[in-house]
Amino acid sequence: MKKEVLYEIKALYRDDFRVSGYRFGSGEPSVCIVGGLRGNEFQQIYVCSQLIKKLSLLEGKGRIKEGKEILVIPCGNSYSVNTKKRFWTIDNTDINRMFPGYELGETTQRIADGIFRKVKDYRYGIQFASFYMPGNFVPQVRMMKTGAENVELAKQFGLPYVVLHNPRPFDTTTLNYNWQLWETDAFSIYTTSTGDIDKNSAKQAVDAIFNFLCKQGVIEYRGYEGYISRVVESQNFIDVRAMHAGFFEQCAKAGEKVEAGQVLAIISDPYTADVLQEVRAPISGIVAFAHNETLAYQNTAVYKLIPEEDEL
Repeated sequence: MKKEVLYEIKALYRDDFRVSGYRFGSGEPSVCIVGGLRGNEFQQIYVCSQLIKKLSLLEGKGRIKEGKEILVIPCGNSYSVNTKKRFWTIDNTDINRMFPGYELGETTQRIADGIFRKVKDYRYGIQFASFYMPGNFVPQVRMMKTGAENVELAKQFGLPYVVLHNPRPFDTTTLNYNWQLWETDAFSIYTTSTGDIDKNSAKQAVDAIFNFLCKQGVIEYRGYEGYISRVVESQNFIDVRAMHAGFFEQCAKAGEKVEAGQVLAIISDPYTADVLQEVRAPISGIVAFAHNETLAYQNTAVYKLIPEEDEL
């Protein structure tokens, strides 16, 4: 294993900003794995730490294939981690909305450019991503529909779902989208949590990565094969919205099968404790996303369901 600074910005009043990477093996740039690009992506950083630990053991046993190189970047936004902010500390911009970057632009554009120059030539790109809304996900591989997506490759992770997503205008500045434009097979992996460390979900993600690396001939490894992935279009998810704002009590978790009419959550008045809404499932299906914060806001999606017919 070789640790190196991939990008650095000199600071006037505090420690310099650095993006560090961990290289395993040598030869062609085979796989790049990126963790947290936002300051609250603790689970994403944690999964990368577990990958680095396990890859170090594999490398010591000579089980990384000759001529293959793996790069792991645990965190691309340490300043925001240190200040407990999701986005860039100075101007609240999102590094993962700045790709492919611009070396003469604003700070987050320069960081995106510095990272992208180091990762754009890899054959496979894997990012541990998080959703723009707070909550838990069913473990999944998500791919942008750019015309270059490879569903059969995505299935080789062995996660429960492969989700295909039609990119919106702001998605065109993400790492995943630009990786695909530069002819990298790119995948976003969602584990169950973001701001909290979920060790079971993290282990599942590590196993999925190692299954994939083995099947692509990058490492020698025998492990748990995982699931036969179901392919789902994100546009087919059914949003379940809060009709009232208030305290949110979750009754159904991500990955759980629910029946039409089942109570998913209870929203109550913060001042009187009166029940304002029993959030019920409009259909039978699988919980793809579940809101997990104390407060829910009116008309926001607190659940996303995969319809039962997509399970057939």
